[in-house]
Amino acid sequence: MVVGAEVLREHGLQVTPQRLAVLQAVQSQPHTTADAVADTARGQIGSISKQSVYDALAALVDAGIIRRIEPAGSAARYETRVGDNHHHLVCRGCGAIIDVDCVVGAAPCLTAADAAGYTVDEAEVTFWGTCPTCASSAPS
Repeated sequence: MVVGAEVLREHGLQVTPQRLAVLQAVQSQPHTTADAVADTARGQIGSISKQSVYDALAALVDAGIIRRIEPAGSAARYETRVGDNHHHLVCRGCGAIIDVDCVVGAAPCLTAADAAGYTVDEAEVTFWGTCPTCASSAPS
């Protein structure tokens, strides 16, 4: 599990209250948006600009501490589960996102039929469906 200041230092990042608040916000809310991160961070440190949130998120992604995912039709989301090439399942009703372990074996989990000379190191798969809550509330 990702923690605070020591993880930032291990990845060569300066420890700032803004980065710590952003990291803690992502840890507390997997698959969260930048707006939700900003709201949570403001609750922790009182004041943080949206630009500071975006800068901190970018630094954390670049350092490999968090992962950015972009499901179609959704704002970018952030999570602390990195390095295992897992996938996601998105509810078409409410937009909830859950992690799905690698489909087959180790990363990249899938093999392209024709990689066109590329060295494939990651496969990003998004499964779409209806979560149990939305399914149970849908009209028959």
